[in-house]
Amino acid sequence: MKATVYHRFGPPDVLELQDVDQPDLTDDGVLVRVRASSVNPAEWFAVTGRPYIARPGAGLRRPKQTVPGGDFAGTVAAVGSAVTDLRPGDAVFGGTNSGGAFAEYVCVTGTVVAKPANLTFEQAAAVPTAAVTALQGLRDHGRLRPGHTVLVNGASGGVGTFAVQLAKAFGAEVTGVCSTHNVELVRSLGADHVVDYTREDFTRSGRRYDLLLDVAGSRSWSDCRRVLGQDATLVLIGGPKTNPWVGPLRHVASVRLASLRASQKVVFFLAKFNREDFLVLSELLENGKVTPAIDRRYQLSEVPAALGYLGEGHARAKVVITVS
Repeated sequence: MKATVYHRFGPPDVLELQDVDQPDLTDDGVLVRVRASSVNPAEWFAVTGRPYIARPGAGLRRPKQTVPGGDFAGTVAAVGSAVTDLRPGDAVFGGTNSGGAFAEYVCVTGTVVAKPANLTFEQAAAVPTAAVTALQGLRDHGRLRPGHTVLVNGASGGVGTFAVQLAKAFGAEVTGVCSTHNVELVRSLGADHVVDYTREDFTRSGRRYDLLLDVAGSRSWSDCRRVLGQDATLVLIGGPKTNPWVGPLRHVASVRLASLRASQKVVFFLAKFNREDFLVLSELLENGKVTPAIDRRYQLSEVPAALGYLGEGHARAKVVITVS
């Protein structure tokens, strides 16, 4: 099968399209013929090998997992003997923490569910990492409740576009922060208010929120605190990736350290795939309460260009890889 492969860390051009063996099917696994995937910061970090603090897990000198990609949508090619809820030919989507989705086939266990019929494969492939991150950030770590006021900093990115829609679906009043170019996109996703950060400093608006989901990671604790209510929560999703040793963790650590004596809660987390959350998202997608937004589409042979575009930091919504 064809797969996007890398054998050394570096810029996106270390990736090559090669012929590799099809993954083995396990008893509890599902072999998926991949129709589409999408790129995320996780793939950028994996391919570049940065930050260095993650090297023990990713590989000290060379990558342990040579085919990147965590998001996929496609059709079931085969199922293991222990799998009873899916069968060959079913249209599915899901995610894998072990990579392998930038390929014609991927084998996964558990975190794969039926694709909503109203979504294309490209739309479904845009969902897993970004939507699960937004869902867990809002619901589990932000403790979002109906009537809460939510501020999404970085509302036009992959996670942000899902966060705006999910917060609205959960009954919140949502304010999205983005650049001028993306104001109409964020408004179209259902945001009650949109702040153009190039024209207005959202931390000096005088408004306070129950929850700040900081995807952009662009502001200090003192800035964030000005928009947080007395018992509000700040959920950190991202941060600057310029530091080669610790990447966005430097920003996370500085914010958490500065907030130690504050009444507000500061949370940082890494999303975890699970079948239950995919089912929650699937229902919201089927009901039309959440719709994936796609910026650009690339072919499997163009993964280096797709990852390079994402790494520039200007991508809005999701960048999708069409496999077949």
